[in-house]
Amino acid sequence: MNAATILRAFKPNTTLFGYASFLAVNATGAWGGFFPFLPMKLQEPPILLWFFLVQSLVFAGCFFLSVAGAYRFPGPTRLFIVRLSAIPYLLGWFCLIGSMYFDQWVLPLVIAGGGFIGIGSAGFYMLWQRLFASLDSDAGNHNLILGTAYASLLYFALHLVPHAITVYLIPLVITPFFALAISLKSREIDFNQPMFEDIPKKNKGVYRRAISNLARPALCVGSLGLCAGLIRALAIDDPSIGSLVNVLSMGASLVTAVVFLVLWQFKSVRLNVVSLFRVVFPVIITSFVLLPFLGNAYAQWLAAILYAAYSVAIMLMMIQCAQSSRDHGTNPVFVYGFFGGIVYILHDAGFIGGTIAGQVAVPGLTSYAIVAIGAGYILGFMYFFGQGGFQNAVRNSAPLVPDVELVSLAPAGSAIPGGTSDATRVKSGPRNESARMLHPAQSTKANEEPFYHDRVSKQVAAIRQEYRLSAREAEVMEHIVRGKTVVRIAEELVISENTVRMHSKRIYAKLNVHKKQELIDLVDSLDPKSGS
Repeated sequence: MNAATILRAFKPNTTLFGYASFLAVNATGAWGGFFPFLPMKLQEPPILLWFFLVQSLVFAGCFFLSVAGAYRFPGPTRLFIVRLSAIPYLLGWFCLIGSMYFDQWVLPLVIAGGGFIGIGSAGFYMLWQRLFASLDSDAGNHNLILGTAYASLLYFALHLVPHAITVYLIPLVITPFFALAISLKSREIDFNQPMFEDIPKKNKGVYRRAISNLARPALCVGSLGLCAGLIRALAIDDPSIGSLVNVLSMGASLVTAVVFLVLWQFKSVRLNVVSLFRVVFPVIITSFVLLPFLGNAYAQWLAAILYAAYSVAIMLMMIQCAQSSRDHGTNPVFVYGFFGGIVYILHDAGFIGGTIAGQVAVPGLTSYAIVAIGAGYILGFMYFFGQGGFQNAVRNSAPLVPDVELVSLAPAGSAIPGGTSDATRVKSGPRNESARMLHPAQSTKANEEPFYHDRVSKQVAAIRQEYRLSAREAEVMEHIVRGKTVVRIAEELVISENTVRMHSKRIYAKLNVHKKQELIDLVDSLDPKSGS
């Protein structure tokens, strides 16, 4: 792996620049508790409070409405009507600009702006998510992660432009640009993919499985959003805190995205949201316990750090939702609406709770103490249900949660630095075949070598490493090689038959084969002991 290969991963294109522009502009809309490019008269706590309250509630509500709409009326999810998002988004910004000039209408205009921007933001997020989900996993994840990195750079670049110009630049130049970008890229989407043709009411079992797989990671990310909302409510009182939150959040997004992209060049990256939450949970709880004792300066940095972590979690959420739509052939609007709806409504609940805590007077307790007690109590319950709740306690077994997977971009057949390739690292051992094939993403842990059922399993693992197949593609390929029909594979994996065919099409394309027998011959010709 050389520097030129790494630099190619950072090559820009229309998709990522459009997405980066959207994220950068979205970060200027009172994200973190202030308007960085509007006059100070709009930085008053009541104005910021009402703006964010309306914006966030409308934003979260749009996600839940999208779930209901995708379930009952799946047809419109095939349409990329960008103006339905662009018009309210522009109206929101024009309302904010109007509030600069009409002093007697400041609060109504700010509230209206929050509502319109909430609708437009949700719509654009849905448009970008559908685009990323429709792309091949490599292209979709690459554009999403690199777009997040470029968004941070664009956000900081906006501060170099005089604020009096930036406030007009956003609605008149930048917003039309990213609206045009998503509109043009939507014309390249293959709408014959199962995720767009799927009718949720006809595949209820598939969607029950998708909800079951995504509920726990959604609660984990939502718990982080709850904490960020709590501390954000306290940050609203001081615009300087909001500035710190914005800068650190965008900085964390930049660093994390770059780390992901560089690491992705050398090895496959697999992250489990629930496992990550287990690691950060003690840290979050401890940070809130210290809040009443360390005062305002600590609260500022805690708000910034929590929002930085939250921004990274949102990026992982989008990757996981796109991956779920590809793997299961499920409607991307339904999946993203379900996951995002839980996350954002919990964030809103945290913000509202923090606002109330800051205004309630309890003898002997400061607002920080009230927030700390409330956060600890709520987080305890969220952790319990995020780990499976009463059902898991009774059964003593947690349901499997899919990993966020970035398949290595290293050249085919190359070894991972610091170790050997997966193809030469396999071992034989007793294992239930059906269980392993149903959950291939869970077949290995970070610190364990994989075990396989038989020679075919080893050969499939070697093929997966050599041709950079995803976990789901390798799973489908193994079923095909074992001679199972499309109907049987769909039944065992709880996905639609069209989704099986789509995975088969991608497998054939990556392996450069055209018939089932050619696929079987390719797998059979591979010696798993030699890795070639």
